[in-house]
Amino acid sequence: MFEGFEVMDIKTSGAVIHLRHGGEGPALLLLHGNPLTHVSWHKIANRLAESFHVVAADLRGYGDSSAPEPGKNNKNYSFRAMAQDQVEVMEALGHKHFFAAGIDRGARTLHRMCLDHPDRVKKVALIDILPNYHIWTHTSKEWATRSWHWLF
Repeated sequence: MFEGFEVMDIKTSGAVIHLRHGGEGPALLLLHGNPLTHVSWHKIANRLAESFHVVAADLRGYGDSSAPEPGKNNKNYSFRAMAQDQVEVMEALGHKHFFAAGIDRGARTLHRMCLDHPDRVKKVALIDILPNYHIWTHTSKEWATRSWHWLF
């Protein structure tokens, strides 16, 4: 899996991010969900690398990326902090602008990235999420009973 991809770690201002990258073309950042790692993209990464320079990265605290101290109010694990890591990763790889796709926690990170860095992301695919605002303003007792793990 990931034939022809380079494995590397990039130090950002808040963490050390582990990733694989390879392929030719416009940059495409892939972010995994919970409790997975960048390896979750292994079945499609090589096909995507035929048309894109694919960057499959571990979020901070996942896989082989570093796990910084949580900080006050868990600030170091906010989607804003994780989005900043990935912007810095892409910049270090020479990509000021890029496409992105993420699932679950990766999608939430990309959602925050689009809000904080709208000039960086050309297009984004957010898979398997609803925006937090929608979730918490449409919560009912029935939903909370079915989705109890969200309330932790």
